[in-house]
Amino acid sequence: MPKILRIINRFNLGGPTYNVAYLSKYIEGYETLLVGGEKDDTEDSSTFITSNLDLKPIIIDEMKRQIDPKNDLIAYKKIKNIIHDYKPDIVHTHASKSGALGRLAAFSCKVPVVAHTFHGHVFHSYFGTLKSNFYKNIERYLAKRTDAIIAISEKQKVELSEIHKICPKDKITIIPLGFDLNKFNNNIDKKREKFRSHYQIDPDVICIGTVGRLVPVKNHELFISAFADLVISTNKKVKAFIIGDGELRLHLFDWCRELGLTYSYITQPDYNAQVIFTSWIKQIDEVLPGLDVVALTSFNEGTPVSLIEAQACNKPIVTTNVGGIENVVKTNETALLCENDNRDEFHKALVKLVEDDALREKMGSDGWLFVKDNFHYTRLCNDTKNLYNRLLGIE
Repeated sequence: MPKILRIINRFNLGGPTYNVAYLSKYIEGYETLLVGGEKDDTEDSSTFITSNLDLKPIIIDEMKRQIDPKNDLIAYKKIKNIIHDYKPDIVHTHASKSGALGRLAAFSCKVPVVAHTFHGHVFHSYFGTLKSNFYKNIERYLAKRTDAIIAISEKQKVELSEIHKICPKDKITIIPLGFDLNKFNNNIDKKREKFRSHYQIDPDVICIGTVGRLVPVKNHELFISAFADLVISTNKKVKAFIIGDGELRLHLFDWCRELGLTYSYITQPDYNAQVIFTSWIKQIDEVLPGLDVVALTSFNEGTPVSLIEAQACNKPIVTTNVGGIENVVKTNETALLCENDNRDEFHKALVKLVEDDALREKMGSDGWLFVKDNFHYTRLCNDTKNLYNRLLGIE
């Protein structure tokens, strides 16, 4: 049986961890060993995902998000040792740090096939021009020696091949992400009642939520600003939920105060507040039913998991039109798309959904039909297996 060594940056909560876990568990005809770094201090751990699937990944503590020559060298040597002992037929890396260290180790050990998946990229909204160009040059070098580059959307393929010129387009295979979405479409009414009872939400309150790390690229300032405008411009009762945590939490508290919004955090909960910071909640399928609109304000995204899950739960979306978002929603059918970092446009889109009950219902009802086949993990595993078979020459 052919063997896959699958390497991920780190086991933090997010789409990449789910996908490497499903691929490691469910691809038939291949044996897989999963390796990754530990989450950093601003993130929530996702090791419960691998545990729930009875996977036992190898953790490389030195594989961190930031460049650190000492730790990176140790991580690189550990990966080489794993390759030497495991003798994989394919090394498949996921995201940037593991993509660099894992591929370099695979090249050095002469692994027969090397593949890499871009789950997003660091070329926009993460770093300045000089650092971005540095990373582009690294990725171009690595891509030349990589047998297959996987993009998670058509738009990302265009960005990688035509805009950033990482590699020719004929070297890129598109394999969208896949998830276990059934839980998001089950027991919705019961979960909604439980969530709204916990947060003491009256039936006539419209809840707008956003899910993600509290870091600059997610641009939560835009979400809070547009919500502040909404509070002034609508007669409906509204409440905002910010689900996640991270380095900008205290700054976002200040931003709420500056805009005249009351807020609450788990250490001193006040459910009468206009903005509720919930911190991390792992069971998002028990959160989304309690919301009425799901928002995303990122400067950049690859394939935003929260929007796929929102549609699986029949929730309408307001989002910035960035990265691969156009490939994971149906514009004006399941989501209203706004110009990047445009406060007025985002506010108007929120008003449109908040004021129109029928529109919210219609846009929400189209979501499950769209995502249930396009973004399920069985499709992800089948697409990836077909790629592996082609790379290894298996009929």
